[in-house]
Amino acid sequence: MLRVGDLDRAISFYEKACGMKLLRKRDNPEYKYTVVMMGYGPEDQNAVLELTYNYGVAAEYDKGSACAQIAIGTDDVYKTAEVVKLSGGQVVREAGPLPGLGTKITAILDPDGW
Repeated sequence: MLRVGDLDRAISFYEKACGMKLLRKRDNPEYKYTVVMMGYGPEDQNAVLELTYNYGVAAEYDKGSACAQIAIGTDDVYKTAEVVKLSGGQVVREAGPLPGLGTKITAILDPDGW
């Protein structure tokens, strides 16, 4: 689960940059938050990414000293890196092969810095 400051921007980013689909959206006004599930297929058959927006919290969240990453497969890391840039994200490791392995990767941050 990732907390986001702009839910529409986050949904758009994960749809465009990662090819995910909006699977479910639930607004909880009594508790002042909205949650969405993003993924590549039905929730009961695939891993999903939960995005949570807390009403009125648009500022960046303090990530502290935590370290986390999500690995997502792609057919073309070079194209993915370009789409990430065009979709409001940031490439923090340019697309290319890992030394000695040849496996091509890129590392990105979404618009909220995750």
